[in-house]
Amino acid sequence: MRWGAERRIGFIDFRLQWEGRINRKDLTDFFGVSIPQASEDLRKYQERAPENMEYDKRGKFYYASSNFRPVFSSSGAESYLSQLQMISMQAGQQNGTILGFIPNFDVIHPFARSVDPISLRDLVKAIREKKALQIEYQSMTRPEPTGRWIAPHALASDGLRWHVRAFCYEHEDFRDFVIGRIARILQQRPAEIDPSRDLVWSRYLAVRIGPHPGLTDAQKRSIEMDYRMENGVAEIKIRAAFYFYLEKRLGLRTGTDERSPIEQQIVILNREEILEALNEKE
Repeated sequence: MRWGAERRIGFIDFRLQWEGRINRKDLTDFFGVSIPQASEDLRKYQERAPENMEYDKRGKFYYASSNFRPVFSSSGAESYLSQLQMISMQAGQQNGTILGFIPNFDVIHPFARSVDPISLRDLVKAIREKKALQIEYQSMTRPEPTGRWIAPHALASDGLRWHVRAFCYEHEDFRDFVIGRIARILQQRPAEIDPSRDLVWSRYLAVRIGPHPGLTDAQKRSIEMDYRMENGVAEIKIRAAFYFYLEKRLGLRTGTDERSPIEQQIVILNREEILEALNEKE
């Protein structure tokens, strides 16, 4: 694999940000470049951010100066934590990670939900070719699997399981179908459904959250920092079709009076506005 110079310079920025130091060997080991090329990359980084690093002649490495400020967004906290997440998903293997020092850490992974590759392949093909499918589906409102025709047009994840967004001919509206509950696909036919009719999918909502009003002022400030709120408000832009899942993920499916402020911590500030938007037909 050939790595671009910009990628290597970003690597320097990341290592200085999170490990406080870097040398030529770090670059040659990770990217497989020559020592002269590593020296050139360090020189280019210094040209871009002249106050970010200084050289230790005795240790023969560069260290982050007291004036260090990252110049790449990929050196942020989210990128660092995503590297730990990747290592965890690889069962501790460091393949592809740009971290040098690995702190002691662990991650709770969501329980793997079943997705049959054949069903997924056929769903993707139906979306691409604008086909309707007759599926055998296990709904939680019925004791046994039943056959129904759907016209799929998109895939969606709530963070725990994958759904297919589709027009349901039985109910004559657009719904989410859990892919893992599709027992089998029986037959197909051309679909005459226009996906643009799925307004709940195409419409976006701006969900505003804030600290629970029952918290103390100090507790509210802590929640504001945790959720990066400005003036007590954080805005989450999502598809209208995802609103139910967002409420569930945030633990807000129950009313504000049913849980203590310490348990709930946040509330949706514009719930009535959101519900009105969800009920709009056009």
